[in-house]
Amino acid sequence: MYRYSNGQIRLSDFKQPMGMNLKEDNRWVKRALLIPWNDIEKRYASLFTNRKGNVAKPLRLALGACIIQADYGYSDEETALQIQENAYLQYFCGYEAYDDSKPPFDSSLMVYFRKRLTAEVLGEINEMILVQSKVTPALESVETPAEKKTDEQSETDDDDKPDPPTNSGTMIVDATCAPSQIRFPQDTALLNEARENTEAIIDALHISGNQKPRTYRKRAHKDYLKLVRCRKPSAKKIRKCIGQQLRYLRRNLNTIEAMKSAHSGMLSEKQQARLDTIHKVYEQQKIMYDHHTHSVPDRIVSLSQPWLRPIVRGKAKTTVEFGAKLDISVCDGWTRLEYFSFDAYNEAQNLVEMIERYRARTGRYPERVLADKIYRNRENLSYCALHNIRLSGPALGRPRKNEERDKKRDYQDQADRVEVERQFSLAKRKCGLGMIVTRLEETTCHCLAMSVLLLNLRKLQRLLHAFFRWWFCVGKMPFVQ
Repeated sequence: MYRYSNGQIRLSDFKQPMGMNLKEDNRWVKRALLIPWNDIEKRYASLFTNRKGNVAKPLRLALGACIIQADYGYSDEETALQIQENAYLQYFCGYEAYDDSKPPFDSSLMVYFRKRLTAEVLGEINEMILVQSKVTPALESVETPAEKKTDEQSETDDDDKPDPPTNSGTMIVDATCAPSQIRFPQDTALLNEARENTEAIIDALHISGNQKPRTYRKRAHKDYLKLVRCRKPSAKKIRKCIGQQLRYLRRNLNTIEAMKSAHSGMLSEKQQARLDTIHKVYEQQKIMYDHHTHSVPDRIVSLSQPWLRPIVRGKAKTTVEFGAKLDISVCDGWTRLEYFSFDAYNEAQNLVEMIERYRARTGRYPERVLADKIYRNRENLSYCALHNIRLSGPALGRPRKNEERDKKRDYQDQADRVEVERQFSLAKRKCGLGMIVTRLEETTCHCLAMSVLLLNLRKLQRLLHAFFRWWFCVGKMPFVQ
């Protein structure tokens, strides 16, 4: 059940205790004015179809808490405490008066906030914020006295202007990986964890009074410690330990199947899901052990997050990362999350869809697309040539004889493409994209979309701050269309 809030209030209407004087120029007060809360609340209210039950927390509090957490990197408990203790954060979250008597919500509700605000919903909210940014005055709309023209000059310039081009704008695309916080996967450690999980399941299935099945858990633990305590184990020792853990795990799985057949329906949903994951891990590890290989399709690297896959990046710092791979596009400085997946994929296959979404938003194809070399395959080049789009980079194959490239244009394309790398850097350092700490698949998707939304909020706030600084220096309001 959901109940609409009272909407955005002015800071003067925010009830403050005696002696407290909140400032209008605070960043959280300004940020609250940049978000179209009423439009977002209509979309959020549509998620609640049931008209009965407890009233859910308002959108202003749910989205505000998620933005605060993504901006500062707080834990769920710390986010609730910071909102309780900070008057500016309470105003940003839609409070009508300062109240520090109790936390705004239980910290466990943050998980439900992230589940409700899915990547799809946050994508729509991001578009609402970008639409809001179009009506916000910007420095580009300001005309200095030296740039003003007379009416006669303007009319002459209008007559000399050619017809508007079919294509317009620049689209910058690139892909990266958002690593999740998991232990570096090793075959021996993964099998040992799976074995310990099966032992816990056997203990849960065991009925008091009956004879407990033998698991050899002490011997298996000692065999694992022999390898772990070795500083530089050889390949022979590692393979021996893997074989031992596989045999212990196979014995435990057979025991669990026998106990389940005798006492069906005793495992919880969470335990059954973990057991299914362990079966897949055993099958993958057994294939690699029998065939003397170290790769297998859809390899599981974490029992708690089995949807994560190794993403080979080939970077100097980290050759392989474990998390989600995502594509973003940057148009006029605004960032959008175009595609993401937990499986490794070729980012070139999504370029056509990204360009078509650009056309759906603006009504025209982009004039140029700045992308990495991997995007320049034959299909993308043919598509761009068909729609008069210039895809940056050299042509495929050997250079043609007597070919003269526009080095100045190529250099400018490379310089402009740095914008997407700057967005990646800011998202990973300041917006939580550098390390995803959530444990559920849907909450991980939320963090990816929230980091992109926070990028646009930061840019919009910087733009508004620069505008008002110019306005106070000049002393008058510029004309804004």
